[in-house]
Amino acid sequence: MNLAIVDWILIGAYLVFTTLIALRYAGQAGKNLGEFFLGGRRLPWYILGISMVATTFAADTPLAVAEIVYQDGISGNWIWWNALIGGMLTTFFFARLWRRANVLTEVEFIALRYTGKASRFLRGFKAIYLGVIMNVMIMGWVNLAFVGILQEFFGIGGVNALLLTGGVMALVSIYSALGGLMGVAVTDVVQFIIAMAGSVILAVIVLNSNEIGGVAGLKEKLGEDNPAWNILPKVQMGNIAGVAGEYVITFMAFLSFVGLQWWASWYPGSEPGGGGYVAQRMMSAKTERDSVWATLFFQVAHYALRPWPWIIVGLCAMVLYPDLGADAKFGYVKAMADFLPDGIRGLCLVAFIAAYMSTISTQLNWGASYLINDLYKPFVKPESEFLDPEQAQKRYVLVSRLATVILMVAALVVTSRLESIKAVWDFIFQCGAGLGAVLILRWFWWRINAMTEIVATATPFAVYMIIQFVLEPSFSDSYAEFWKSNRISYFVTISITTLSWVITAFVTDPEPQKHLTVFLERVRPGGWWGQVYNKAGIKKPRVPTGMLVVSWVSGIVMTYSVLFGVGELIFGTLSSALGLISLSAAMALVLWWTMKKAVPGDSSDILTGK
Repeated sequence: MNLAIVDWILIGAYLVFTTLIALRYAGQAGKNLGEFFLGGRRLPWYILGISMVATTFAADTPLAVAEIVYQDGISGNWIWWNALIGGMLTTFFFARLWRRANVLTEVEFIALRYTGKASRFLRGFKAIYLGVIMNVMIMGWVNLAFVGILQEFFGIGGVNALLLTGGVMALVSIYSALGGLMGVAVTDVVQFIIAMAGSVILAVIVLNSNEIGGVAGLKEKLGEDNPAWNILPKVQMGNIAGVAGEYVITFMAFLSFVGLQWWASWYPGSEPGGGGYVAQRMMSAKTERDSVWATLFFQVAHYALRPWPWIIVGLCAMVLYPDLGADAKFGYVKAMADFLPDGIRGLCLVAFIAAYMSTISTQLNWGASYLINDLYKPFVKPESEFLDPEQAQKRYVLVSRLATVILMVAALVVTSRLESIKAVWDFIFQCGAGLGAVLILRWFWWRINAMTEIVATATPFAVYMIIQFVLEPSFSDSYAEFWKSNRISYFVTISITTLSWVITAFVTDPEPQKHLTVFLERVRPGGWWGQVYNKAGIKKPRVPTGMLVVSWVSGIVMTYSVLFGVGELIFGTLSSALGLISLSAAMALVLWWTMKKAVPGDSSDILTGK
């Protein structure tokens, strides 16, 4: 695809602008680790919320959603829509606790909650596992998707596309290293606006093209009885037997989505109880209220508002490119090439670049925070070795900037070795099955200790290896299909992992009373802490759990109602749209009322924004 001069001007102007933002915050970010990794803990909810949404808006996300729609229809998106249940749980039960914990990283929370050799091992292991191994794998698959986009967009070879990706990533590492989280978050806001504008413009142009003819034309060409229009998946017993464009899952798979996955599994961006860059954003909020409001905004925007432009293009691609087959993910890029005029084409390419940069910048900053705060600082160069605390902080920031660049290089090396994004995702998902319950309960149950979390982290790996390399190769074809379609390995891994950590929690000693008292004094959690509060002589806080549960449920119903209501509005089903939007408004009122009752202090008026 050839770009006009105006397209290149737009791309150049955008890259210069992002660099200027980084330079604006470079001095501030260089003061200490709190400034570099948390923006001084003074970010408002709207910047944090948009930053969270921007981070999950990677370059491959529109392609992935469009591919899902092309292959399985709208209902295929339930493979990720189901995660809203856990996301809302994080919003109402954990956002304020993360801000109150006053730690620099999710991994530092381990030192606050646990103590002893097991705690130090767990902190060091997770710093390496999450900050390096998992982080570069995530950036690797994001890079791999961006390489594919560049190949399709410009018609170039894989090596040249990888070199271009490396150039863009180098720029991202520079502005991430200079501006710290504040620079990354402010840039995220700009990048999200551009990325969403590009997505909406593309959807409008393609939908109203002569080849499609608007919503009416799309319905006529696809057929109103086409299963692609279905919002809910088809659930059936036994093996899957569906048709093209229809999302069919077994009853067992349905149970895993709605009953297990949202709380039992750890996977990046949807950690039960919050974690990763989501926890980083919550910890950088200027108040507890801002942390909750930012996370609530993220859930609504991520699940309800953002997907529809991509879904529209995916439906149009079914009409425009009926023979894509395995290349369905490139239907989105083909639509850009075939329907966008000069200038607009450049804007949409900038949108892709912005989406890519927002994800990579967060991963670089977040990964470096683990390496420096949880590995280098406690194990390599403790602050006690410096005579001047200010000098120590500046040294840590300097090393953080170096770590950012090193992570960039490592991610590019991994990208050159990756062949399948799906293989990486399957590995991460399976190796986190069963861990989620511990990540939730460590806040609420005094018996959870460092060894419990170690067992919950290690067991899924062992089970995965046995299933992958011992059991599955021995299956017949028919049984392998039954095993896969019913997600049997997922149930097995969760069951074994849960049994392992529960036994560990009861046969090992809890953390010392003195250490648990420090945790209680700072975080003031609810749950099963009564005897620890009593021994410490601390009055247990009254946590309105019932109200929080109502907030959680009403938030889920509100967001799904907005999601489906917007879809019905776009496709002209006004009566259904009115009913769903009315339901979402009613749930918003319930949410406002329950939050006033459930969240004391400065968070009581969270939904009014006062």
